[in-house]
Amino acid sequence: MGTNARELTPMKGKQAVIRARPKRPPPGDGSLRERVLRAAFAMFRERGYSDVSTLEIATRAQISKRDLYAQFDSKEAMLAACITERAGRMRQPLNLASQVPESHEALEATLVQFGKSVLHGLSDPNVLAVYRLAIAESARAPDIARTLDKAGREANHLALGTWLAEAQARGLIGAGNPATMAAHFLATLGGARLIKLILRVRDPPTAGEIELRARTASESLILLYPPPRRGD
Repeated sequence: MGTNARELTPMKGKQAVIRARPKRPPPGDGSLRERVLRAAFAMFRERGYSDVSTLEIATRAQISKRDLYAQFDSKEAMLAACITERAGRMRQPLNLASQVPESHEALEATLVQFGKSVLHGLSDPNVLAVYRLAIAESARAPDIARTLDKAGREANHLALGTWLAEAQARGLIGAGNPATMAAHFLATLGGARLIKLILRVRDPPTAGEIELRARTASESLILLYPPPRRGD
């Protein structure tokens, strides 16, 4: 009889007052953190970063401001988390803790997978929305662009450089500065594609185009830095 949404409060006489219970999100709707980030990101996309308040985010996530601040101490922290989590997904193929390659074939295969992951990430509408948001808010909130660059381009560059240094120590790629190698790979991989996608002057790449671009970037890096021959 609708007791999930309301309850009857007994009163004197034959009347009763219907008191609404607070709405709760449906089961399986994610943790508090996930709900906050989903709500925050959706509102940033719809209205821009500066025009959204923490109260509005809490209302959309169907939690109290107290619960929101238990997860994030500021709106800036929410946006940083949105950016960092999306950028982090691009680096998963490197799996730096346990996937240092054992062979030349494994080296190339991992580079291809990493390249595909980066290109898929940069083509994701949500990621492109973050870049457009950073551009739109650059005058009022320049920290967005700095956070995006640090969590995205800079973090990808650092992770790949560290991984290549490990591969180099195993003799799987030639001598050179790993940071320079990483910069070359990412430049060959992306080129001007990100700018064109942000400006909506080209369509997102197909799976075949992503595969080809990732293989081209990987082969180019290995040709520039061939592994030392045995006995060298």
